[in-house]
Amino acid sequence: MSTASTHDVTRLLLAWNEGDPHAAERLMPLVYEHLRGLAQEYMRRERGGHTLQSTALVHEAYLRLVDAKTVSWQGRAHFYSLAARAMRRILVDHARHRITLRRGGRQQRVPLEEADGLESPPTEETKEDELMALDTALERFAQVHARSAQVVELRFFGGMEMRDIADVLRVDPSTVDRDWKFARVWLRRAMGSSQDLPLTPL
Repeated sequence: MSTASTHDVTRLLLAWNEGDPHAAERLMPLVYEHLRGLAQEYMRRERGGHTLQSTALVHEAYLRLVDAKTVSWQGRAHFYSLAARAMRRILVDHARHRITLRRGGRQQRVPLEEADGLESPPTEETKEDELMALDTALERFAQVHARSAQVVELRFFGGMEMRDIADVLRVDPSTVDRDWKFARVWLRRAMGSSQDLPLTPL
């Protein structure tokens, strides 16, 4: 994102905070490509034939952000973090609904699978159960380690590079790297998995 666009995003978020009824509408074109990139990375992790498409995921997430009347935007880092979280919540809601239909609400935890080197794609059931297990663990993790959880959302789900996450969160890249390494270990243990989270964005 260009410096001019970055400043425009910040300015419009401040206007949104101040009750400008047109700020959210003017903001959308400036953030759309970034949000679409996040959505595409999310959808790459989903099962084939998912009823949601990345464009629909962007619009549904944006509508949720617009409807979040109590949010006081703290800047673009805050905005993109909540956008990534909104997308995750939408996909988790879809997964939860399908699991309910399939199992009558029973959930089964499974280990995260490595993104590279899979001989065959994970089954639809594995994808949904894996997402639910990771979401549960990440919610617990965020209660104690909020910034590290943001790193997981932006990297593991959003596919962002370390330097970009550092820019969004306004911290040093080495801090992001430490947060990511710590989060991998914590989440692996919380999920009872013998496998590590992938080292690269998916």
